[in-house]
Amino acid sequence: MKINYLYRFFCILLFFWGMFLQSCDKKEINTDSNELLTINDSIDFWIKASENRTYELNVRKQFLVMSYQAITTSSVDTFGVRRLSEIAYKNFKLGDTLLFKKQNVEALSIAENLKDSMAIGDLYWNYASYYNKVEVFDSAYYHFNLANTYFDRSGHLFEAAKTQYGMAFIKGRFKDYSGSEVLTFKAIDKFKKIENYKSLFSCYNYLAQLQNDIQEYDRALFYYNKSLEYLKKIEKSKSLYMASLNNIGVTHLKKGNYPKALSYFDKILKNDSLKLQNINHYARVIDNKAYCKLLMNDTINVHSYLKESLQIRDSLNYKSGIIICKIHLSKYYAFAQDTSKAIIYAREANDLAKINKNGRDYLESLLLLAELDTKSSQNYLEKHIKFSDSLQTVERRIQNKFTRIAYETDEYIEENKRLSQQKIWIILISLGLLAILMLLYFVNSQKLINKTLVLENEQQKANEQVYLITLKQQEKLEKEKVKERNRISEELHDGILGKLFGTRVGLGFLEIKGNKETQEQHNKFLEELQTIEKEIREVSHRLNTNFDSSQINFKTIIHQLLVSKSKIGDFEFELTFNSDINWQKMSEIVKVNLYRIIQEALQNIIKYAQAKNIDVTFSIHEGDLLMKISDNGKGFNVNRRKKGIGLKNMKTRVEKLNGEFRINSQPYIGTLIETQIPI
Repeated sequence: MKINYLYRFFCILLFFWGMFLQSCDKKEINTDSNELLTINDSIDFWIKASENRTYELNVRKQFLVMSYQAITTSSVDTFGVRRLSEIAYKNFKLGDTLLFKKQNVEALSIAENLKDSMAIGDLYWNYASYYNKVEVFDSAYYHFNLANTYFDRSGHLFEAAKTQYGMAFIKGRFKDYSGSEVLTFKAIDKFKKIENYKSLFSCYNYLAQLQNDIQEYDRALFYYNKSLEYLKKIEKSKSLYMASLNNIGVTHLKKGNYPKALSYFDKILKNDSLKLQNINHYARVIDNKAYCKLLMNDTINVHSYLKESLQIRDSLNYKSGIIICKIHLSKYYAFAQDTSKAIIYAREANDLAKINKNGRDYLESLLLLAELDTKSSQNYLEKHIKFSDSLQTVERRIQNKFTRIAYETDEYIEENKRLSQQKIWIILISLGLLAILMLLYFVNSQKLINKTLVLENEQQKANEQVYLITLKQQEKLEKEKVKERNRISEELHDGILGKLFGTRVGLGFLEIKGNKETQEQHNKFLEELQTIEKEIREVSHRLNTNFDSSQINFKTIIHQLLVSKSKIGDFEFELTFNSDINWQKMSEIVKVNLYRIIQEALQNIIKYAQAKNIDVTFSIHEGDLLMKISDNGKGFNVNRRKKGIGLKNMKTRVEKLNGEFRINSQPYIGTLIETQIPI
């Protein structure tokens, strides 16, 4: 348990050290920013770190595990599932096939749910690479074919061409030369469209190898030269160029043009640094040169070249190369008439080819042994015939399987097309029925809306009539109040004030006898009566002041509305009227609509804004009546939020009066409603 914790701790330390190194490598650093790496940056770093061969294998795998978990902890999108495919493939490259299969299955399920053709194709390509590596070629071909189908469907030319090239290679391995050639040409068409010269070089190089297998050497040389044309367009292609020269030399060798073949091998070996740069290629070339010279009956340095090549390939554990070297050494000793050594090398090549399941070299070594070992010649020939027949049977079976896979895939595609078309028809019919139902619903809803609008208009008219009646009643009430004030004023002035005056005058003429203090008290009472007369006169004058009933009526109604709503909404209000407004000349229709607008605004404030302070002001602006209603409530985004029926009604009322309606609101700041009506 302690070791496990220490290991995890080491991985975390390694990650942060990598973060530090990565930040130090950046040429430009924003010193004003202290932002941490995002999760995508971390995933990129982990994946890149998994490719660093300086880390131990377990640490590299741990980086991939961390990146996989980071992606799958949240919902995975198309970009994420493609990263999962990349991580699964890297686990396969690191040799963890169990984790590769597990992750590939999970990623494929996600990709299918997302219907991401590119990701699905990439995951099938992962499977194809795996089965190709373990040499289960029918499964590899099956997954290459599926991957190609999805890539082709989604228009990814490069990936579609690469999977076709993979299928072509497998078909060529099982001697389905025509099928392999057709697939290669299909891949070439796609690579030409995207101008991928390196892949075009590989395709033409492979076509040449196919022609060599069917002994069409001139055609093979044509394709090799074609591949070299594309190689010229590739940077840093020296190693590929040397490999092509070797292939051309081998083709001339098979054709029987030994001097020409030898000239190509010598041209390659003029590169003195070849042995240091690519020792495996060096071993291949000196082996081919030695064998070419042997076929020319020139044995100078042949033995030393073959021995050197064998030694190099043996040190590299390059099994197929070792087999070829031993076959060539066997032929050399046969030419030198040292039959015993020739047989020894032939048997070693035969045994190694059998172990490695190398059918081509196994058959060649059997023919060589049949020629060298005369005592067992019959036995070797029988083995050759038997193995050759079984190999042909297997190849035919595999070829048939490839054909069946292609056919079944085509059937699968056709079935998908049929189901897709069927699905389209079902969708179209469903949409048609839905459209009819929606039309019926719309017609019915429109009828209901029309009825509702009629009722609302009638209700609005009724409300306006009620308001007009209320105004008239209020006006009558105010007139009666004015009359009553005038009556009280007259009564105070003419009645009570006259009596008080008479009483005070009468008291003034009375001769009060008494001490000085009593007389002073009498005078004070007379003065007090005079003061009372003055106060009554002032009250009488105030009561008799003329009131503009229309001014009081509208202001009173608005004030009463604000008072009643403030109790419900728990807010403070301030009501301001400009003195220049002549409400008596104002149309009653304008007053009704202003009242309704204020009423609707207050309702919205109580319901949504939850404001604590509201200001309502009336003023004159450029000859128009301007009303403003402002609050300090929650506010809202005018551009994003749909306008409710209340705001629409306000706007409609103002537009009916040929006015302008404006609303300005900001979240958590408040709302301002402005109406400007011509008067």
